[in-house]
Amino acid sequence: MGSFRRPRPRFMSSPVLSDLARFHASSPSMQISNASVWNSVQSAVIKVFQGGELQTNELYTLNESIRWLLKTEMGSFITDYYQNQLLTRGLSEVLDQVLLHSGDQVLVVLADMWDRFFTEILPTLQAIFYPVQGQELTVRQMTLLAFRDLVLLKLQLKETLRTAASVPPAVTQMLLVLQGIHQCGAPSVEAHELEVLVEVSVSPFLGRVRPPRSLLGSCPLIGQPAGQLSTSG
Repeated sequence: MGSFRRPRPRFMSSPVLSDLARFHASSPSMQISNASVWNSVQSAVIKVFQGGELQTNELYTLNESIRWLLKTEMGSFITDYYQNQLLTRGLSEVLDQVLLHSGDQVLVVLADMWDRFFTEILPTLQAIFYPVQGQELTVRQMTLLAFRDLVLLKLQLKETLRTAASVPPAVTQMLLVLQGIHQCGAPSVEAHELEVLVEVSVSPFLGRVRPPRSLLGSCPLIGQPAGQLSTSG
């Protein structure tokens, strides 16, 4: 394991809302307006994690709010705040619900939580932050990496997976989807820990397969299944 280098943490040292306000326009009314707009986005994200649904036309309003904020001095902080604060808050609730259980029941609850996360929460978050483009990681990639680091790897599932009578299909899907997220550079400690879980639970285990770098350009596409190339634009 000593050969794996830990990358720069992505979930630390983010600005808080009070810090962001200093970067708003100088007009006091504009500061209040920007803070209010951002607070509405935050509230919507936490509501989604808690199982709430967006109201009619709320998605359009949230998209317009983010487009507005991206044009302000606050825009450069949206991605960092999403990664370091909103995902941490939302996923901590997911983790807490799984930790209420033990043994094989953990896998059953985790399977249910993953299914809701992957089919409802993740697409909704992608839709809310659709205007955020051109970042190092997409919203989908950031959110999946956060689930890996802040939920899955916090559960210490190696022995549970090894001794379980059966692994729920949703848990197998989760492991394979998360394994398909490739980051540039040397494999991270988190990626290695995930690889161990996949090896324990998936049979036959084929390991991580990557196409030659010459076919991928400067970096593999994050979020694509191992060994596949995107054919979309």
